[in-house]
Amino acid sequence: MNLLSKIFYSSRRVAKFLKLFALIAGPGIIVMVADNDAGGITTYAVTGAKYGYNLIWFLILLGPVAYIIQEMTVRLGAVTKRGHAEAIFDAFGPFWGWFSLFDLGLLDFLTLITEFIGMTAALSIFHIPPLVTIIAVILLMGFMVIQGRYWTWEKIAMGFCVLNLIYIPAAFMVNPPISEILHNGLIPNIPGGFTNDFFFLLMANIGTTIAPWMIFFQQSSVVDKGLQEKDILWSKLDTMVGAFATVLVAVFIIIVTGTVLRGVNIEDAAQASQMIMGINKYVGSFMAIGLFDAGLLGAICISLASSWAFGEVFGWAHSLNYKVKEAPWFYVFYFVTLLGAAAVVLTPGAPLILITLFVQVIAVTLLPAALVFLILLLNDGDLMGKYKNTASQNFWAVTIVLAIVVLSTLYAISALFPEILK
Repeated sequence: MNLLSKIFYSSRRVAKFLKLFALIAGPGIIVMVADNDAGGITTYAVTGAKYGYNLIWFLILLGPVAYIIQEMTVRLGAVTKRGHAEAIFDAFGPFWGWFSLFDLGLLDFLTLITEFIGMTAALSIFHIPPLVTIIAVILLMGFMVIQGRYWTWEKIAMGFCVLNLIYIPAAFMVNPPISEILHNGLIPNIPGGFTNDFFFLLMANIGTTIAPWMIFFQQSSVVDKGLQEKDILWSKLDTMVGAFATVLVAVFIIIVTGTVLRGVNIEDAAQASQMIMGINKYVGSFMAIGLFDAGLLGAICISLASSWAFGEVFGWAHSLNYKVKEAPWFYVFYFVTLLGAAAVVLTPGAPLILITLFVQVIAVTLLPAALVFLILLLNDGDLMGKYKNTASQNFWAVTIVLAIVVLSTLYAISALFPEILK
């Protein structure tokens, strides 16, 4: 076989690989990139402004943590053909089922409010009124779900995932010092010591990497897409690519604010975008566009996570492959949730800051329980068969759960009693 023939057959294998991956890819990339939602963008922006590049190493470590958790949802969804809410009800009974569903619904609704806050703040930079932003977003999200095909919804969502990469060129445009990033960012260090502010940002970064809604969303998405056991390997790759993308975006956001706003006190990503716009209007504009896109992706996924979960539990038809008349309650719940969150954001004097804090406290309640349920389900041999957790998978999963239980508890205590670490 000559060189040209080798190149031809190699290119065909690569093309076949990419085609198969494109067919399976979606749930993992979408859930991971959407994890960099409006709250996440703010967390990264504040982290970079306060500590420069010093916590890049920590974010890199969080990538494998997110993958380990979400990979389990892939196997669980593909094997059982059921969403996470339904799986909990069947395995652990009504008490824990309703506990998980109530916490998920409340947390998702409050988080959805924060996504609308981020989107309206981002477009306000371009002088677009919040009401116009919210109407446009609801119409767009409505179009995505009512067209009656999961595949169409997924491809549109994947397009917004690509837009999320806008932070990468923004970072190169500020000419960051590469040697300083490598030295301060990749070598583990605790800038300024273990202070109250450092602890808060550390916990906030963990909270933006692993969220309860991600478990419910990806498992339901795997089921709605119709993925089978034979697709698990490809779905794992899909999730791995998504984990890499979410860490990559987070790192580049820190590079932008760490380069331009180091030492400047900022409260959110919208404020950071405005300040950067005064220095470089293009970079500032990219940051604002990225913030809007992050809020939109978060809203797209979080709203569906709740609708899928409630549909599973109440026995409603709950697939994006159904038209409105075929799954009326699924879509009614979806739009009521959107309109309710939008109404809160538009209400004058609404306690938006308190809601943002409350989101974190509720997350502390749900996340450890959700992870424990997930691990127990993955160790059920009758349920999972050959796809149940191995000893090494259990080791890492349990280690993550124990760390999150301890850190989340400390985070909740610190949020309620901020003087405790001083």
